[in-house]
Amino acid sequence: MRSFLEDRGLDESLFRSMLHKLGFHREDVENDMSGFSAGQKRKVLLAASLCDRSHLYLWDEPLNYIDVISRIQIEKLLLESEAAVIFIEHDRSFLDAVATKRIVLSNRAKADEAFKRFADYADR
Repeated sequence: MRSFLEDRGLDESLFRSMLHKLGFHREDVENDMSGFSAGQKRKVLLAASLCDRSHLYLWDEPLNYIDVISRIQIEKLLLESEAAVIFIEHDRSFLDAVATKRIVLSNRAKADEAFKRFADYADR
């Protein structure tokens, strides 16, 4: 993982802190990423993204391969963040917990601004 850190120019202490919040142990950070599960790799990418300190993040299905505990941790990190996040996700409870606004693209290529909760939109 050292080369991943260096290639992206990430602050090591911030990156380790983000990984710890996503359930990584100190010794996990020293391991080669080739042995990581798909979920662990996804957490590394999300942690790296959050270390960029951007004003806007664009994430495509961030919860793919993520376990329930990590999902809750990601929710918490996003709620603590001041950045705007545009994401595509199918997990309704995650959407209801994190999203403040939804834009739904229909098959007619028309964007509809939707309700606060995905369930409200789906039930209409």
